[in-house]
Order: sequence, then C-alpha cells, then structure tokens
Amino acid sequence: MTEITKCPVCGTRFKVTGAQLDAHDGLVRCGHCHDVFDARKHLHDDEPSRQLSLPIGPEFQTNEIDLTPIPNIPELEAERKTLAQQVQFVEELTDEVPDTPPRKTNWTGILIALALTLALLAQSLYYFRVELGSRLPGLKPLLTQYCELLACTVTLPKNIDLMVLESSELESDPAQNNIVILHALVHNRALFAQAYPSLELTLTDLQDRAIARRVFQPADYLKAGEDVKPGVPASRDLDIKLRMDTVDLKPSGYRLLLYYPK
Repeated sequence: MTEITKCPVCGTRFKVTGAQLDAHDGLVRCGHCHDVFDARKHLHDDEPSRQLSLPIGPEFQTNEIDLTPIPNIPELEAERKTLAQQVQFVEELTDEVPDTPPRKTNWTGILIALALTLALLAQSLYYFRVELGSRLPGLKPLLTQYCELLACTVTLPKNIDLMVLESSELESDPAQNNIVILHALVHNRALFAQAYPSLELTLTDLQDRAIARRVFQPADYLKAGEDVKPGVPASRDLDIKLRMDTVDLKPSGYRLLLYYPK
C-alpha cells in the first residue's frame, strides 16, 4: 500500500510504501532539505482527485473557472521520477561520511612535549638513582655513567628500619685485663643489598649512666681487606666482633645502636 508522508521541516510530500516503512522503522530523509524524520508520524491519506462541482441550471455557464493547485505536492511524473532521490532511509545514511579537512600536525607542541618528558625522566633518574640501582642491578652501570655527567654517585640504600640488630653481647676477655669483646649479629631484612651501618657503643655504670661512648665505622669492624662497596647482601646476616680496651672504666652495662650517618 502506498501512502503519502510530509516532511515536517520543508513540507514536501512524497510517497512511501508500507514495506519500506517496516524495513527501516519508519525513518526517512527528505530529498529536499535532507531532514531525517519518522514518516509514520506524518502520514496523510491519499487525497482523491478533486471533482469540480458545478451547479445544474438551465443555462450553461461559459465563464472560465480558476483552479488553484494544491501547494507543495509535486506532479505525479516528477514524483515517480525522483522518488528514490527524495526518500533516503537511515540504513543508507551510514555510508555517507562528511569530508573533513586533514588536520595539520603540530610539530611545535610535539617537540615541547618530548622535551618535557625527557626532562622529567632525567630528573627521576637523578632522584631515584639509589633505589633503581638497588632494585634493578642491570641499570646500575647506566646510572653510574649518567652520574659521571652530573658529578653524583650511585650509593647503596641506607634504610635503617630494614637493618635489625638481632642480638649483642659484651663480655670481658679472661686472658687480658680491661679488655672487653663485643659480639653483635645484624640482619638485613631488605630484598636488596644495603650499605654497612655504623655502630654506637655506650658503656654504662651501675646506675645506667653513660661513662664512655664510641662510634665504630664499617672499616673498624670488617675484616682486613674486606671491600665495603658491595654492602650487606639482601636477607643476610652480618656477624660483628670487636675488642676494646676499657682502661679503668669497669663498665657494668652497655647500649648498642645502629645508624647511618647523615
């Protein structure tokens, strides 16, 4: 069945079939103004050809009658000829892609963004060189070369919270007077090597008052010839043994502290 629909924008009328409406959910595009609308909501009944109603009288009227054509309805032949051009269903609209001019590449913005990215990367390598060198040993040679340009060094991490004093003992040497021996066991809980810590030993009297204090650097408690640079390996113990001359102090207690000099 053929029906007439009317464009709600420009008022152009054209014919559509029920099969066409069912196939596209009633959506069509006007061939004149290109507006897409629901043809079902703007259907009009086929208007029968208007009959000229003349009064029946004894005399035959010879006057000409002015017939005004119905506006906005194209002629039948033109309508048949251009129906496919006037009606375009939504299914066909997806194939049409509007032409857009090609965008110009903003090389200035790209170069600025690249420069900022490189600057941020260089800054991050500088501030996190110690952490990167410990967690990613393969990067350490590269970080060392990088620091040669900036006059910096890639040292071992110094996280004292991960360096734990497991046990310690201070005892007198039975073979020598005024000589005490300090035994200490230090454990590196980190998953990476750390620098050797410094030790601060405080000798106390019976009232737990400090009577002497001494700081030991790694070179003081490491064995002769042992290299300081590798540090304490990850998850390893450090066994420390020190001999000291207390002269005539006669300490009754002690305190031992691990720390990293600032």
